[in-house]
Amino acid sequence: MMSERPGHGPDTRTLILRLSVPAQGGLRRVASDVATKIAAHLGSDLPDAESVGATLEALAERVAPAGTQGEITFEFSEVDRELLIRARCDGRSSEARCALPA
Repeated sequence: MMSERPGHGPDTRTLILRLSVPAQGGLRRVASDVATKIAAHLGSDLPDAESVGATLEALAERVAPAGTQGEITFEFSEVDRELLIRARCDGRSSEARCALPA
């Protein structure tokens, strides 16, 4: 979801996206694919965009270790030319920042 920041002009945009997937199973891979696509959309080249997907997987392992039930919620936002990814599951949370091209 692309949205304007309140009080800023039309050239100032931010990205906010929330995605929930099962903590275990094949659908979790969708979140990595989404992270890669978001990074590419924001201007990262392919190797950098793919590393964002790997970063998301590391976050998922921290908040939903093997055997965890329920869902992982990922939140993606663009902050100061970085892609901020937050992950939450079962009371645990973690975040990572990935630099975006200027």
